[in-house]
Amino acid sequence: MVFSLILLFELTLIYLAFTERVKRFLTILMIQGLLLFGIAYLQLKHINILYLAFILSETIIVKGLLVPLFLNQMRKRNNLDRLAHSKVSTFVTVMAISAAIVFGFLLSSNIHDDHLQTKFLAASIAAIITGIYFVMIHRNIFTHLVGYLITENGVFLFSLAVGSEMPMLVNAAILLDIFVGVLVLGIFANRVGDRFKKMHVDDLAQLKD
Repeated sequence: MVFSLILLFELTLIYLAFTERVKRFLTILMIQGLLLFGIAYLQLKHINILYLAFILSETIIVKGLLVPLFLNQMRKRNNLDRLAHSKVSTFVTVMAISAAIVFGFLLSSNIHDDHLQTKFLAASIAAIITGIYFVMIHRNIFTHLVGYLITENGVFLFSLAVGSEMPMLVNAAILLDIFVGVLVLGIFANRVGDRFKKMHVDDLAQLKD
């Protein structure tokens, strides 16, 4: 069951290459939050109930609901509907993301450690690479924030791969990182939208003290 959820998670990464509508990006983030909720529950249901409740709340409430709703408000505030084409073609992006998924599986399959959950490691590597790649090929600040959150989801999976002994500590740090990233970048993106009426990264060159 866990492997099926991981596979669905990686399919959402590939779907990113085919969409330009902002609402679909937010839908993908929401689906990933729900998938991470299921993965975390199935993997960690044996731990302390308070730790489990905290981690599940982080995934379903923060990743699955609050973050997409927050970004949707930003989308409405800045009148974002469809993003411009990325710097590379859809085909190249699909191949790059697929290569990241294959690389994650190949790397994890060659690591032999009793304390490491390789199935989570493979998915986390793919998500981290995809998030970074997503930032590199787009010129919109909003898309950069989406890429950052995809990378954060990869870090969450990585914590499941290596942090099963201290899940509360690892996920508390991730939750704090999400709040800081979304709030700071969100406020920053809104200010840029107010100032320039669009959210293109080239506008940042015009910012002055």
